[in-house]
Amino acid sequence: MVFFVAAQLNAQELWCTITVNADKIPSSNKQIFKTLENSLNEFVNQKRWTNFKYEPQERINCNLTLTILEQSGDDFKGHIQIQSSRPVYNSAYLTPVFNFKDDDFSFKYTEFEPLQFNENAFESNLVSVVSFYVYTILGMDADTFVLNGGTLFFTKAQNVVVQAQQSGYAGWNQNDGSKTRFIMIDNILSPTYSLFHSAMYAYHLKGLDVMHKDKKQAKQKIAESIGFLKTIYDSRPNAFLLRVFMDSKADEIVNIFSDGSNYDTFKLKEDLLKISPLNAAKWNDIK
Repeated sequence: MVFFVAAQLNAQELWCTITVNADKIPSSNKQIFKTLENSLNEFVNQKRWTNFKYEPQERINCNLTLTILEQSGDDFKGHIQIQSSRPVYNSAYLTPVFNFKDDDFSFKYTEFEPLQFNENAFESNLVSVVSFYVYTILGMDADTFVLNGGTLFFTKAQNVVVQAQQSGYAGWNQNDGSKTRFIMIDNILSPTYSLFHSAMYAYHLKGLDVMHKDKKQAKQKIAESIGFLKTIYDSRPNAFLLRVFMDSKADEIVNIFSDGSNYDTFKLKEDLLKISPLNAAKWNDIK
């Protein structure tokens, strides 16, 4: 992979900012949440998640926000928001790659307990959920540079799911709902949705990364990537991955095509309205 070459030996993969928001908890011991926040930042940013070597400038920018809504002793419940981005070639712009909110989030935590990830066993739901999304972030990022470049990382995320399935926590099993970690990684690795990876690659490497030198060609490739998603829609109109993509990209797509130059957007708008009707008001801003 181009972006893994000639990297520093000790560089980790992520620049990740993890925030724990416990404003809803009327607890006298707020320090536990600061301890948790510090421990998670160390866990994610200091661990080597892959065997690849990353230059400091190649590390992936991401944010995890844990919002705690309920506490009962050492049991916590809330949601986690995951966001990652990557730079666009020859620009100062960071494009959003993955933006997802997971509402099936509960865990046990005792202050100062070590956070340890074991890829061959379930240790804690907190560690498993965070590790799952680390691998998903790595996979999504790699998909934007190399066609199917994220498969190795997605397979590791799937392994986290497998190890967690007997834990009793929600989000890890087929029957837990239609927008879960299980469904996400199952779809990502399914041949049925192979065009999702084509869309990620074409949109970023063939589209955004050439915007600096050929805006018309870039827009054409980005529109083609939307066409790949439309093909998925034609056979799977409720595909979870279509929502995952649009949650990350809807605003950016509007910004790219709203200047009205260089590209006929008629078919693009038709495709977008079918794929994501919830964003119809945004698509109307495309000229």
